[in-house]
Amino acid sequence: MQTNSLAGQRLNARKGVVAFMPVRASVSRSSRVRVLANAAAAAAASGTSVPKNSILVVGATGTLGRQIVRRALDDGYDVRCLVRPRPNPADFLRDWGAKVVNGDLTDPSSIPACLVGVNTVIDCATARPEESTRKVDWEGKVALIQSAQAMGIQRYVFFSIFDCDKHPQVPLMNIKSCTEKFLEASGLDYTTFRLCGFHQAVIGNYAVPILEERSVWGTNDETRTAYLDSQDVAKMTMAALRGDKTIRKTLPLSGPKAWTTKEVIELCEKMADTNAKVTTVPTWLLKRTRGVLRSMQWAADAADRLAFAEVLSNNEVWQASAADMAETYRLLDMDPGSVTGLETYLQEYFSRILKKLKEVGASADRTNFYV
Repeated sequence: MQTNSLAGQRLNARKGVVAFMPVRASVSRSSRVRVLANAAAAAAASGTSVPKNSILVVGATGTLGRQIVRRALDDGYDVRCLVRPRPNPADFLRDWGAKVVNGDLTDPSSIPACLVGVNTVIDCATARPEESTRKVDWEGKVALIQSAQAMGIQRYVFFSIFDCDKHPQVPLMNIKSCTEKFLEASGLDYTTFRLCGFHQAVIGNYAVPILEERSVWGTNDETRTAYLDSQDVAKMTMAALRGDKTIRKTLPLSGPKAWTTKEVIELCEKMADTNAKVTTVPTWLLKRTRGVLRSMQWAADAADRLAFAEVLSNNEVWQASAADMAETYRLLDMDPGSVTGLETYLQEYFSRILKKLKEVGASADRTNFYV
C-alpha cells in the first residue's frame, strides 16, 4: 500500500500562515483507520468482484449531492449514500432507489465498512455551519482518502473551491487546497472539480427574501461569480465517469457569465416585479467582525467562515477563463451550450412560483418558495 508524507498531519494557522504540522494523536488515528480499512478490504476480497457501476456518494443530502444521486440513478448506477445516523433519516434517498449506509466523517472508524463493494467515491461533503471545518473537511477527508486507498477504490471525484490555492489565509480554502494535494499524492485515480457557486444559493439568499419582502444582504464590492446549476454539475460529474480523460485532472467548473451581487438582486427584482429591501454590509465590517471573533475560542469557526466571506468581497472574478472552461468541456465531451445560465434558471423559477401564487391566491409569507 502506498504511503503518503502528508498522512498523520494537520493544519495549523498562525499569524495568517497555515502550515502542516505533525500531530502524534492524528498519526494514531490514521493508523487505526488504515488497520480497519485493510481488514474491511481483506474481508471484501473473499467475496464477489466489485461492479464498475457501484458508487458511494458522500454528502448525498446536500445541494449538490442529492442531484448527483438522482442523476447517477437515472444513468443506471448502483448508488449508495453515506449518511450520518440521525433522528430524521434521509428517506427520500431510499425512495429514489439509492441504498443508505450509516457513516460519519467525524468518526473515521465508521468509514471503511461503507466502502465495501464500491468502485467509485464521489465526495461532495463539506462541514455545515454548526460543524468544525477542520474535523469534517480535513481530518474526515484524510480518513476517507486513506480508506479509499486501502480498499482499492478505482475512481475518486472530489469537489473543491475555485482558486483555493491562491488564498491560504482563508482556512476553508486552504483546507481544500491541502486536500487536493493529499489526494494527488494518494495514488488514486482522482478527478477534482473546482466550483464557483450554485444557482440554488441565489434562490435562498436573494429570490426567496425578495418574494417574502424581507431584507437581502449585499456588500459594496464588485466581486463577480459565475454560478452553475447543481443539476448541470451532476451531469458533468457523470460525464467524467464515462471515460478516462479526466483521471488525475483538476478542472474548473463555472457558469457562462459572472454576476455581481447588485446585478443578481436587480435580476430578481425585475422577475418578481418588486423592489428589494437591500441591507449593504461594508467589507471593512466583515474584516473587523472576523477580528473580534478570532479572539474568542468558541467563535473560531465563525471567524473562519467570515474569512471566506471576505474573499468573496474583494472585487475578484470567480469565473474560469474561456480557455480553461473550453478544455473542461472537451475532456467531458459536453456542449457548453447544454448548461443553464443564471438568467434562464431564475426565469423558470419565478415563472413557476408566480404561477403557483396565482393559482392558490396565497400571500408571500404563506408560500413555500423553495418548490
